[in-house]
Amino acid sequence: MTAIFPTLPGLAWSVSKQPRFATRIQRAVSGRELRALDQPNPIWTWTLTYSLLRDKWDARGGAGPGAGYDELRTLMGFFLAQQGSFAPFLFEDPSDSSLVGQFLGTGDGSTAAWQLVREMGAALPGGGFYEPVTAPNTVTNIYFNGVVQSPAGYTVDPDTGLVTFTAPPPAGQAVSADFTYYFRVRFSDDTAEFENFMYQLWSLRQVKLQSVFL
Repeated sequence: MTAIFPTLPGLAWSVSKQPRFATRIQRAVSGRELRALDQPNPIWTWTLTYSLLRDKWDARGGAGPGAGYDELRTLMGFFLAQQGSFAPFLFEDPSDSSLVGQFLGTGDGSTAAWQLVREMGAALPGGGFYEPVTAPNTVTNIYFNGVVQSPAGYTVDPDTGLVTFTAPPPAGQAVSADFTYYFRVRFSDDTAEFENFMYQLWSLRQVKLQSVFL
C-alpha cells in the first residue's frame, strides 16, 4: 500500500507551489527557435515549512510543551521510511484536493475507459488546461448529462485514475464526476534539516516534494 504524507498541525505559511515543464529549445543564428516539448504535463514542486514540531521523547527536563505530542518523530520517521527521495508516496494538497462536477468528456457510445482530470483556468478563452488525475482518493459520483450513475456500473483504478464503465457512456452525453485526489510525489532531496530551537520544540525550515509520473 502506498504511504500517505502525514497531516501535521505545525505546517506554517507560506507554502509555495511550482509547476515546471521540460522544453528543449534550438535557436538559430537568425534568432528563430525550434521548440520541442518533452512532457505534456507539468512536474509540480511544493515547498513546505514546519515552524513547530513537538517531541515528547526529549527527557532532558520535566514535562514540557511537547508532552503528549509526537509530530517530530512522525515526520522524521516518514522521511526515513521513504529513504529520502527514493520511494514515492501520496500527498494531499490542502488547497487542491477535490472537484465537483468535473467535466471528463462527451460520450461516443464506444469509449468505455475515461481518465479523471482536473481543469485549471476554466474561465480562459477556449477553456482551461486539463491535467490527468492519476491518484484518486474517493470518487463520490459519476454523471451522464447530470444524472448520477450507479457505482456498480464502473470501476476506478487507484493507480491510474482511469474510470472504466461496464457500458460505454451514450453518444452525446456529458460525462462528469465528483471526486477527491492525491498527488503522487517523492521528497526532492535525500536530506532534511530539523532544528531543535527550544526544549521539546523543533522546526523544519524547508522540505520539498516533487510530483512523479509512473
